[in-house]
Amino acid sequence: MTQREAPNGTYTFSSRPRPLPSRLKYREPVVMQNEGQVVYGNIMYDRRVVRGNTYAQHILPATSQADKVEIQKQQEARRRAMARKREKEEQFHSRTPEALEGRKHTDVQTELYLEELSDHIEDVSVECQTDAFLDKPATPLFIPAKTGKDVATQIEEGELFHFDVEVQPVLEVLVGKTVEQALLEVMEEEELACLRAQQHAFQELRNAELVEVQRLEEQERRRREEKDRRIKQQRAVLEKEKETAEKIAARAFARHYLADLLPSVFTTLRDHGYFYDPVQRDVETGFIPWLMEEVGYALEKRHVALAVLDMLIQDVIDQRL
Repeated sequence: MTQREAPNGTYTFSSRPRPLPSRLKYREPVVMQNEGQVVYGNIMYDRRVVRGNTYAQHILPATSQADKVEIQKQQEARRRAMARKREKEEQFHSRTPEALEGRKHTDVQTELYLEELSDHIEDVSVECQTDAFLDKPATPLFIPAKTGKDVATQIEEGELFHFDVEVQPVLEVLVGKTVEQALLEVMEEEELACLRAQQHAFQELRNAELVEVQRLEEQERRRREEKDRRIKQQRAVLEKEKETAEKIAARAFARHYLADLLPSVFTTLRDHGYFYDPVQRDVETGFIPWLMEEVGYALEKRHVALAVLDMLIQDVIDQRL
């Protein structure tokens, strides 16, 4: 921190920058620390506010700031007194039995408001003997006091207006306006009736036109469907005629193409044995194989006989030699 005097004689002040003290994000609900001093935020906890009996008020010293050591001593004494009081209450009052297994006791506030009274309010009972009640006298009629001055006005005959004469223009205007309004309403009703009649006639004409349009649309739809059906039939007929012409042409071409093909095919099949004589085929497949088998069997018997004969001849020759 420095203090200096400017050349022009003015006083200037400057201090060295310093970081802000760390503080909580939210203030404490009861006590807030500010530069090491206790500041009460609730007047219910402020010792400068006296509660209870006002006859025995606490006299605060000249300095409103109380001593911290004295405050701590008083708080300690109050806590010890409260502890002793709770111990006495626990001794004299019956305790609540222990909770059952699986349950626990819970503190329940049964009073609407919980207030701790530290000061005893002194009260005094005073009695006073009074006379018997007397009958109440009749209430006098209330007459308000007169204010202001009385003023009177003299009205001579003829000074005021004549009602039968003066009211005639007003009645004429009222009757005329009423009749005019009635005529306007009647004309408006007639105009509305004409508009409704025209609207009804227009609605009927429009409905008739809509019916006619629907009839024409339905007729056009039927014509279009009939046209499409006729076109489909004609296309089917043309397709059938084309298919028939193609079949006739194919048949004529096939007949012309197979005219020379059939004899050659039959000849080739006959040459390859597809067309045969049943008797000849029976002889070839049945008789000739059987005949050949019998001939072979006979030749085999002959060959065996010749072999036996040769063996006999050989034996005879061997014996003679």
